[in-house]
Amino acid sequence: MSEAAPGNLPLRLENCSIERALGVVGEKWTFLVLREAFSGVRRFADMQAATGAPRQVLSARLARLVEEGLLRKVPYREPGQRQRDEYRLTQMGLDLYPTLVALMQWGDRYLSDHEGPPTLLTHRGCGAPIEQHFRCTEGHEVSGPREVTALPGPGMRLSPPALASPGPAGSAGG
Repeated sequence: MSEAAPGNLPLRLENCSIERALGVVGEKWTFLVLREAFSGVRRFADMQAATGAPRQVLSARLARLVEEGLLRKVPYREPGQRQRDEYRLTQMGLDLYPTLVALMQWGDRYLSDHEGPPTLLTHRGCGAPIEQHFRCTEGHEVSGPREVTALPGPGMRLSPPALASPGPAGSAGG
């Protein structure tokens, strides 16, 4: 998101939360690893089989998710085997669940095969389908971005606009 500066020069948000979040999770294999973790898959071999990720890619993604605090390693040992680690979601990782569900529901709506979505999410308690809704703190349902106003937050930092330097004399800029 950018703000208009005096004179309509755009300012760049230095500390955008969306940009920072994408720096952590903005990659296909990361979301597929998280999908499996939310489904209860904890072990490397099981995760590799479920995602189809190459071994080195999966290893790098798991290491990054541990480093960023979304997963934690928990050692385990099968009888007669060496100690290994399984990967469990932290609270930070669990808090991404609504994001993953929103992405899945968007894919279901716009990218599913003609038969319908490949997976249905239901409430374990009653079996009803899961829906996501936006609400303000007063309880009003918010249907979309046209009902939202973005205001500067207490931590907003903007970069001054980069002024375009004139090109060589006689050049036609574009």
